Amino acid sequence: MIATSRIKAVIGTGITGLSVARFLMKEQQAFILFDTRLSPPNTATIKAEFPDVELKLGEIDTDILLHCDEIVVSPGISIELPAIAAAKAAGIPVVGDIELFIRYAKAPIVAITGSNAKSTVTTLVGEMAAKAGLEVAVGGNLGTPALELLADNIELYVMELSSFQLETVTRLNAKAATILNISADHLDRYASMRDYVLAKLRVYFGAEHIIVNRNDVLTQPPLAANTKPVYFGGKADFGSFGLIEENGDTFLAKNLTSLLSTHELKISGKHNVDNALAALALGDAAGIPMEAMLATLREFRGLRHRCEFVATKSGIDFYNDSKGTNIGATIAAIAGLSRAPSQLIVILGGEGKGQNFAELNPTLQQFMCRLVLLGRDAPLIAAAVKGVVEFEFANSLQDAVAQAFNQAGTGDAVLLSPACASFDMFKNYEDRGEQFCAAVLALPEKEQ
Repeated sequence: MIATSRIKAVIGTGITGLSVARFLMKEQQAFILFDTRLSPPNTATIKAEFPDVELKLGEIDTDILLHCDEIVVSPGISIELPAIAAAKAAGIPVVGDIELFIRYAKAPIVAITGSNAKSTVTTLVGEMAAKAGLEVAVGGNLGTPALELLADNIELYVMELSSFQLETVTRLNAKAATILNISADHLDRYASMRDYVLAKLRVYFGAEHIIVNRNDVLTQPPLAANTKPVYFGGKADFGSFGLIEENGDTFLAKNLTSLLSTHELKISGKHNVDNALAALALGDAAGIPMEAMLATLREFRGLRHRCEFVATKSGIDFYNDSKGTNIGATIAAIAGLSRAPSQLIVILGGEGKGQNFAELNPTLQQFMCRLVLLGRDAPLIAAAVKGVVEFEFANSLQDAVAQAFNQAGTGDAVLLSPACASFDMFKNYEDRGEQFCAAVLALPEKEQ
């Protein structure tokens, strides 16, 4: 039994949990570590770094939580777990690493969330700030955990935030905040789409500047925000970053002033034009000089595993969009290919997270797709698309690549955009993408 209330509970010992533990140790704050797994993968690291810290594994003891002064929950742990919910009901604060980060961060924060494109826009804004000569720290849900970014010399934080992280944020107080887009995701964790949207909307709480997707009503801030939003996307207008047509060319624009031809972007597709506009709006709100932002857009080539061109084999183009872990991302990837192939073969499947795969059907029909399905929820996808498009099943990613290659001909394209999480078959989406690229590069040229 814990006798004192001056101790914190840190729940989860993954990357985020360890960052919290290291931070609390540095701040000389007492804590207990919990993990719901009986054999978490970081046990050896924990024992080496925190030999005097108590580690509790398996089912969480409610009585111990009730004797803690604060509970710090990792994003992968649901705050609806009975022990956590009971402690919260008893008045014990339940927070995450982002709430701790806010307490100590001294520089302004650019906060970016959304169902898709978070990493691309976060990276873009970070590179824009660096190009302008600012000391910028980039991370959160992307790359470095938030608490490991804290430093006195930082002039701007650019943070990618997931809905899981935002659940435990009270008031972010960002310099600029955006929800890039919202589509069905993580419905295996949330009771409804409404709950998922409400978690995302927390990014706006206390924001000085709110950046809103003009074409996605779900990204609109609550009326209580009391901040006039700046819009991105669509046709340029006053108070927005949008597009202007001039002399047969399309330009990114602020208000009604053209800034950069879309042909100068190294990233392709309509979704990436929107990403560029969002980054400009966020950077402008954060005070990043326009010249540095435009120079960055002229150079930025995109991120790995996001509609990444892999190779051309026998006249067939292969694209890796392993980061497409939900339906909205896959729809954007299909619609955003730089050219229209004669036939598009899409590799789909994995852990579906409770999504309705029938939402893919209009896009699959419009772009004349054929499917190769794999992973745990392949049968669910098959049931949703039956009679709409042709599909086959594969027993591995390598088999899926081989099947797609055999079905495709010169002028066709193959796209890995699974619309599912990867953990049924892979370590993560990066592992899935790397295996896809390796399988593509190993393909022999077809005999003529």
